[in-house]
Amino acid sequence: QVQLVESGGGLVQAGGSLTLSCSASGRTFSMYSMGWFRQGPGKEREFVARITSRANTYYADSVKGRFAISRDNDKNTVYLQMNSLKPEDTAVYYCAGSQVMTTIPRSGFDWGQGTQVTVSS
Repeated sequence: QVQLVESGGGLVQAGGSLTLSCSASGRTFSMYSMGWFRQGPGKEREFVARITSRANTYYADSVKGRFAISRDNDKNTVYLQMNSLKPEDTAVYYCAGSQVMTTIPRSGFDWGQGTQVTVSS
């Protein structure tokens, strides 16, 4: 119901910052909860952060205090600001949207194509 496209990934050194964007198309964006997930090499896709339609936020313990999720409903865009990046943050980052966003990735979510984030030590 919502098409999502991520951008902003790239290379950054440890301790640096990077901001990801997820552009959404569709008329239901403002009613969706949005989330960021990531999948590192040889690992399962894991929850990173979510934001509700009312802009309430929730973070995985591994990124709490370092990452910030936000949304701009007028621009149909959700962001992930990543600070104090660590090599273990290296992964493909995926944007997801749903009426109900959980920490468990679900096939019923709308998913973006992913964007690579690589953090060098």
